[in-house]
Amino acid sequence: MTVPARHRELLTSLAGGQLTITKHPEGCLMVFPRPVWEGFRAKVEAMPLSASGWKRIFLGSAMDVEIDSGSRVLVSPELRSAAGLDHDVLLIGMGNHLELWDAARYAAAEAKVLEQPMPDVLQDFSF
Repeated sequence: MTVPARHRELLTSLAGGQLTITKHPEGCLMVFPRPVWEGFRAKVEAMPLSASGWKRIFLGSAMDVEIDSGSRVLVSPELRSAAGLDHDVLLIGMGNHLELWDAARYAAAEAKVLEQPMPDVLQDFSF
């Protein structure tokens, strides 16, 4: 995957181009700058035994990668398969991490969200 310039500059300055990629419960991949990953990993490690399955998913599938000189990141076949990444992908900024989606899968997920009423937490939110 080629990292878009708008994300690449921040990832390079924040993490020296070092990233960690892992599975997301909604079927995409989470892409963390390495320092942010360390905090996320600590939170996951602190989860109780009842969450051991999710700990395995987040920690067991995590892979460390680097942005190469061509501004690319190699996503492992296992992670590409898990997220259904085939050809067209989207990299979406989510604050402290990015989400990597198959474009068609994201469009379907977004349509599903838009079909639902707006959650109460957003009713008083100012846009």
